[in-house]
Amino acid sequence: MTQLPALVTLLTILLLFGTSWLVGHARGKYAIKAPATSGHPMFERAYRVQMNTLEQTVMFLPTLWLAAHYGFTGWAGIAGLVWVAGRVWYAAAYMADPAKRGPGFGLASVGWIALLVMAAIGVVRAMVVG
Repeated sequence: MTQLPALVTLLTILLLFGTSWLVGHARGKYAIKAPATSGHPMFERAYRVQMNTLEQTVMFLPTLWLAAHYGFTGWAGIAGLVWVAGRVWYAAAYMADPAKRGPGFGLASVGWIALLVMAAIGVVRAMVVG
Protein backbone atom coordinates (compact mmCIF):
# COMPACT_ATOMS: atom_id res chain seq x y z
CA MET A 1 0.00 0.00 0.00
CA THR A 2 2.91 2.36 0.55
CA GLN A 3 3.59 2.53 -3.19
CA LEU A 4 -0.03 3.08 -4.18
CA PRO A 5 0.25 6.90 -4.46
CA ALA A 6 3.20 6.42 -6.83
CA LEU A 7 1.15 4.01 -8.95
CA VAL A 8 -1.73 6.51 -8.97
CA THR A 9 0.70 9.19 -10.14
CA LEU A 10 1.83 6.96 -13.01
CA LEU A 11 -1.79 6.24 -13.93
CA THR A 12 -2.49 9.99 -13.89
CA ILE A 13 0.41 10.56 -16.27
CA LEU A 14 -1.01 7.86 -18.57
CA LEU A 15 -4.41 9.54 -18.36
CA LEU A 16 -2.89 12.88 -19.35
CA PHE A 17 -1.09 11.19 -22.23
CA GLY A 18 -4.35 9.56 -23.31
CA THR A 19 -6.22 12.85 -23.34
CA SER A 20 -3.38 14.45 -25.31
CA TRP A 21 -3.55 11.61 -27.80
CA LEU A 22 -7.32 12.11 -28.15
CA VAL A 23 -6.77 15.76 -29.05
CA GLY A 24 -4.00 14.99 -31.52
CA HIS A 25 -6.04 12.24 -33.14
CA ALA A 26 -9.12 14.47 -33.40
CA ARG A 27 -6.99 17.34 -34.74
CA GLY A 28 -5.80 15.11 -37.58
CA LYS A 29 -9.13 13.39 -38.21
CA TYR A 30 -11.10 16.64 -38.42
CA ALA A 31 -8.32 18.73 -40.04
CA ILE A 32 -8.06 21.27 -37.22
CA LYS A 33 -4.81 23.14 -37.83
CA ALA A 34 -2.78 24.33 -34.85
CA PRO A 35 -3.15 26.66 -33.01
CA ALA A 36 -6.94 26.48 -33.52
CA THR A 37 -8.91 25.12 -30.55
CA SER A 38 -12.30 25.02 -32.20
CA GLY A 39 -13.84 23.53 -35.29
CA HIS A 40 -15.47 20.12 -35.38
CA PRO A 41 -17.60 19.29 -32.28
CA MET A 42 -15.72 16.01 -31.67
CA PHE A 43 -12.41 17.87 -31.66
CA GLU A 44 -13.86 20.39 -29.22
CA ARG A 45 -15.01 17.57 -26.93
CA ALA A 46 -11.55 16.00 -26.95
CA TYR A 47 -9.97 19.38 -26.30
CA ARG A 48 -12.30 20.11 -23.36
CA VAL A 49 -11.66 16.65 -21.88
CA GLN A 50 -7.93 17.28 -22.07
CA MET A 51 -8.08 20.79 -20.63
CA ASN A 52 -10.48 19.87 -17.84
CA THR A 53 -8.38 16.84 -16.89
CA LEU A 54 -5.23 18.96 -16.87
CA GLU A 55 -6.95 21.60 -14.72
CA GLN A 56 -8.12 18.98 -12.24
CA THR A 57 -4.72 17.27 -12.14
CA VAL A 58 -3.09 20.50 -10.92
CA MET A 59 -5.22 20.27 -7.76
CA PHE A 60 -5.24 16.48 -7.51
CA LEU A 61 -1.53 15.57 -7.47
CA PRO A 62 -0.39 17.91 -4.68
CA THR A 63 -3.38 16.88 -2.57
CA LEU A 64 -2.60 13.19 -3.17
CA TRP A 65 0.99 13.62 -2.05
CA LEU A 66 0.15 15.81 0.94
CA ALA A 67 -2.32 13.18 2.16
CA ALA A 68 0.21 10.41 1.56
CA HIS A 69 3.06 12.29 3.23
CA TYR A 70 1.07 13.22 6.32
CA GLY A 71 0.02 9.73 7.35
CA PHE A 72 -2.66 8.50 4.97
CA THR A 73 -0.59 6.64 2.38
CA GLY A 74 -2.90 3.69 1.77
CA TRP A 75 -6.12 5.67 1.97
CA ALA A 76 -4.65 8.39 -0.24
CA GLY A 77 -3.82 5.75 -2.83
CA ILE A 78 -7.34 4.35 -2.73
CA ALA A 79 -8.89 7.82 -3.03
CA GLY A 80 -6.47 8.50 -5.88
CA LEU A 81 -7.66 5.39 -7.70
CA VAL A 82 -11.23 6.64 -7.26
CA TRP A 83 -10.19 9.96 -8.81
CA VAL A 84 -8.49 8.26 -11.77
CA ALA A 85 -11.49 5.99 -12.34
CA GLY A 86 -13.80 8.99 -12.21
CA ARG A 87 -11.68 10.94 -14.70
CA VAL A 88 -11.61 7.99 -17.12
CA TRP A 89 -15.39 7.67 -16.81
CA TYR A 90 -15.74 11.44 -17.29
CA ALA A 91 -13.59 11.39 -20.44
CA ALA A 92 -15.42 8.44 -22.00
CA ALA A 93 -18.83 9.91 -21.19
CA TYR A 94 -17.90 13.38 -22.44
CA MET A 95 -16.67 11.96 -25.74
CA ALA A 96 -19.90 9.97 -26.16
CA ASP A 97 -22.36 12.63 -24.95
CA PRO A 98 -21.24 15.74 -23.02
CA ALA A 99 -24.55 15.82 -21.12
CA LYS A 100 -23.62 12.50 -19.46
CA ARG A 101 -20.25 13.56 -18.06
CA GLY A 102 -21.63 14.38 -14.60
CA PRO A 103 -21.34 10.99 -12.84
CA GLY A 104 -17.68 10.59 -13.77
CA PHE A 105 -16.97 14.13 -12.64
CA GLY A 106 -18.82 13.42 -9.41
CA LEU A 107 -16.87 10.25 -8.69
CA ALA A 108 -13.57 12.03 -9.32
CA SER A 109 -14.71 14.86 -7.04
CA VAL A 110 -15.44 12.40 -4.22
CA GLY A 111 -11.91 11.03 -4.53
CA TRP A 112 -10.39 14.51 -4.52
CA ILE A 113 -12.47 15.76 -1.59
CA ALA A 114 -11.43 12.70 0.43
CA LEU A 115 -7.80 13.52 -0.35
CA LEU A 116 -8.31 17.15 0.61
CA VAL A 117 -9.78 16.14 3.97
CA MET A 118 -6.92 13.70 4.62
CA ALA A 119 -4.31 16.28 3.63
CA ALA A 120 -5.88 18.94 5.84
CA ILE A 121 -6.10 16.60 8.84
CA GLY A 122 -2.51 15.48 8.31
CA VAL A 123 -1.09 18.98 7.97
CA VAL A 124 -3.02 20.35 10.96
CA ARG A 125 -2.08 17.31 13.07
CA ALA A 126 1.60 17.81 12.17
CA MET A 127 1.40 21.50 13.07
CA VAL A 128 -0.22 20.80 16.45
CA VAL A 129 1.96 17.84 17.39
CA GLY A 130 5.01 19.61 16.07
